[in-house]
Amino acid sequence: MTEEGKSLEDRQAALDAIAAEVRQCEKCPLHSARTNAVPGAGPVDADIMFIGEAPGFHEDQQGLPFVGASGKYLDQLLALIDLTRADVFITNVVKCRPPGNRDPLSTEIDICMPAYLKRQAEIIEPKIVATLGRFSMALFFPPSARISRIHGQPKRANNRIYYPLYHPAAVLRNPNLRPVMEEDFKRIRDLLDDIEAAGGTIEDEPPPPQQLSLF
Repeated sequence: MTEEGKSLEDRQAALDAIAAEVRQCEKCPLHSARTNAVPGAGPVDADIMFIGEAPGFHEDQQGLPFVGASGKYLDQLLALIDLTRADVFITNVVKCRPPGNRDPLSTEIDICMPAYLKRQAEIIEPKIVATLGRFSMALFFPPSARISRIHGQPKRANNRIYYPLYHPAAVLRNPNLRPVMEEDFKRIRDLLDDIEAAGGTIEDEPPPPQQLSLF
């Protein structure tokens, strides 16, 4: 049975079980320095899943994704398309804060992504996976892809749209990116409208990038 064939209650229970696993996880060394793991937050039937890179200081303190300055900016971006956090699922590639907010290591991603992120996506079955930053982008696009070149360019595969975006923190560091980020974000509304007009069906674009088989 697909997740769509299960009740919302069953899917929510499965998602909650993953969150409980995340909070107790000791699969990689990141657990040793965390205050709180950050499983993610949002409705189990969300059409959009935002994937960041890793929790930062404020996320580690609160156990919630995108609650610092980047999170406030993300809220503003959602408002541009008449959405709130209650409408989307937000999570990260890795669920614990790397020391000193360093980039997540490939070994950490290789452990955390299949253990938790992949399973979350299978339960939620989002129509749009919006990647925030290069680490989540790298899960679904070829190694040669550069976010400065492919941001805002949707790819369709597996009845899903993969949509690469700059990370909000990058925009806060470089305000020149703000107009680009906001235009890219506004296109999400158009993508949702297109999906609805097509009856929820998303046709694949041949040939799909090899990495798309991860989800």
